[in-house]
Amino acid sequence: MSQADHTRPNPSLAARFRGFLPVVIDVETGGFDCNRHALLEIAASPIDLDQDGWLVPGPIVSTHVQPFPGAEIDPRSLEITGIDVDHPFRDAQTERAALDRIFVPIRAAIRKHGCNRAILVGHNAHFDLGFLNAAVARVGHKRNPFHPFSTFDTVTLAGMAYGQTVLSKAVQAAGMDWNGDEAHSAVYDTERTAALFCRIVNCWRQWQVQSGT
Repeated sequence: MSQADHTRPNPSLAARFRGFLPVVIDVETGGFDCNRHALLEIAASPIDLDQDGWLVPGPIVSTHVQPFPGAEIDPRSLEITGIDVDHPFRDAQTERAALDRIFVPIRAAIRKHGCNRAILVGHNAHFDLGFLNAAVARVGHKRNPFHPFSTFDTVTLAGMAYGQTVLSKAVQAAGMDWNGDEAHSAVYDTERTAALFCRIVNCWRQWQVQSGT
């Protein structure tokens, strides 16, 4: 059964998620400790609704980030991400400017959907939220649109739906493409995580519509 066979299967995003707007976030970093290691890339995709009421990924906004003063970078992390921190065309922003770039369209999406605030969606979401919150605290940002600790984690959702917890395997189990050469960039991982989140929630909602629950 195609998604077009149903009319408005989802309520408004504000009603669907109790006033929260799901926003997919992926960060690339210089290590695992959000207080010691540098935030190097961040990308975000606010979730939207298509004309038939199905969840779809919204436009992605992203930026490279300058390591904060005194930040540590584990060379092993750069081997995984392929990030060249000193590349002349990297065009990295300060943490404050990077957060502003990410937060402005998120706040606009919150207003568009009549939501109260954003909730972070991520694959191992508390890792991404930890680095986001640490950057917010370092720069004293007063307009963070995200809930400070609640998240939607696609590790849990994919484990439930497909029996897979690794992002690449979960995406493929959901019947979508995965390009290993593009992985470990904030933009690509955000795009794939957003597609995965929408696929799982839409499948659940389709079952509810079909079963009349």
